[in-house]
Amino acid sequence: MCTADLAGVSRSLGRCMGTDDIQRRDAHGDNEPGTSNVQRPTSNVQRPTSNSQLPTPNSQLPTPRVDRACQRGVICATKDGDAGGGRTRESAGQRPCGIEPTARSLMELRMESTGNGLNRRQFTRTLALAGAGLAVSVGGRAQAPARLGVKLGFDNFSVRALGLKAGGLLDYAASQKLDSIYITTLDALENLEERYLREVRAKAAGLGIDILLGTWSICPASRTFNTKWGTAEEHLALGIRTAKALGSPVLRVVLGAREDRKSEGGIEARIADTVRVCRSARSQALDAGVKISIENHAGDMQAWELVTLIEAAGKDYVGATFDSGNSTWTLEDPMASLEVLAPYIASTHIRDSMVWEYEDGAKVQWTAIGEGCIDSPAFFAKLARVCPGMPVHVEIISGFAVDFPYLKPGFWDVWPKARGADFARFLALAKRGKPLAPHRSPDNTAEQEYQKSELERSLKYCKEVIGLGLR
Repeated sequence: MCTADLAGVSRSLGRCMGTDDIQRRDAHGDNEPGTSNVQRPTSNVQRPTSNSQLPTPNSQLPTPRVDRACQRGVICATKDGDAGGGRTRESAGQRPCGIEPTARSLMELRMESTGNGLNRRQFTRTLALAGAGLAVSVGGRAQAPARLGVKLGFDNFSVRALGLKAGGLLDYAASQKLDSIYITTLDALENLEERYLREVRAKAAGLGIDILLGTWSICPASRTFNTKWGTAEEHLALGIRTAKALGSPVLRVVLGAREDRKSEGGIEARIADTVRVCRSARSQALDAGVKISIENHAGDMQAWELVTLIEAAGKDYVGATFDSGNSTWTLEDPMASLEVLAPYIASTHIRDSMVWEYEDGAKVQWTAIGEGCIDSPAFFAKLARVCPGMPVHVEIISGFAVDFPYLKPGFWDVWPKARGADFARFLALAKRGKPLAPHRSPDNTAEQEYQKSELERSLKYCKEVIGLGLR
C-alpha cells in the first residue's frame, strides 16, 4: 500500500468520525529507549504446509485458532489436543492446563459475582460503572471486582533503575503480593551456575512466586544483537538451559527493533535469519519443555509478521510474548494485535499507551495501565476470553513520546505490506488520545521512585479494577 493510500485512510477516517483536531504539542518524541530514563536498547488464508518453509514476500497468514493456555503461560494443546508436531505438555511429562476456554466477559463475571439477578435498569447502572471496574449489587452498594483467577506479575524492566538481581526481584514481588515475575535479561542473574539457579528457584517456590525467563536478540543480523553470550545459536541454547534450571516454561527472546526494518532485505530477511536460529534449538527446547517465546519488540514486527515467523519455525516449540505497548510502535491497535496473536501467545508484557495526532502523523507515549487511551477493561476481557488463564505480566516504560510521521514522504518505505484496515484502527486510537507531557527524573534516586510509582499504580489498577492476581 502506497503512502498516498494510507494517508488517505487517515484523512477519510477523520472526516467520517467528525473528530475535531486534537491539540498538538511536542512531547520530546526523540527521547527513545536507550537515550534517556529508558535503558533498553486478516483475512481467511492458508496455513503453511511445512515447518521447513521459510517466509517469503508472498507468505500468507494461517487461519487463527485459539489454543488452550496453561496458568503458567505456555500454550499446551490445540483444539484437538495437539500442540503441533504431535507433542503436548502432558505427553512431555508436564501437567496439562486444566483450564477450558470461556466466552464470558469481565462484565459477565462481575455480574455473576453479585449473587443476584439484575433487571434492565440495574444492568445499565452496572455497565456504566464497568469502566471504573466496579460491580454494583441490587442494593446499590459498590463492590470490588470478582477475582478472575489469573496470576499477576511484573517484568523486571519496569524497575530497571533499581538494579535488582533475581533475589531482590523476588523480594519486591513478594512485597507487592504478586504471583509471578518475568526476568527478561540474563544479567539479572548473579551467575548461570546450576547451584545458584537452584537456589533462586527454591526461593521463588518458598515465596509461591513463578519465574519466567527471557533474554535479548537471537537474530545475528539485527542491530540489537550482542555477542556477549556467543553466537545467536549459543545464546539461545544457553537461555533454554537456564530457563529449564529455573523452572521457567518459556524463554522470551526478541528479533530486534524498528531500525531492523531498514536493514538490507528488510524485516523479511531478519525474520528468515531468526527462523534459522530457532530451528537450531528445536530438539533442545522440546526436550527441556521450554517454549521459545518471541516478543513483538520495539517496532520490529507487526502481529501478522510475527505469526509468519512462528509458523515458519514451528509452533510446537515457538510461541509469542505479546507486548501490548509495542503494538502501538508498529501502528497497530493492541486489541487488533491480540486478535491476531492469540493462538500463539505463551506469555505477556502489558502496559497502556497514549496516542495522539500531530502535524506529521501521530505520537505514542506509553503509560501506566488505565492512564492511556486503550480501553483496559475491554482489553483484559478479551485477553481472558482468547487466552484463558494466561498470566498478566505488567511492564511499564513511560515518560517519553515517539514520533510516527506517517504523512511524510518515505515513511512507508519500510512498511511495504502495511494494511489499511489495521492502520485505520490505530488512527482511531490517535483521534481519541491527547498529548502528554514527558517526564525526566533529575537523578537516579528520583527515577527509581518514578518507576516504582508507575508500576505499583498499574498493579493496583489490575487488582482493584480488573480483578487480577491470586493474592
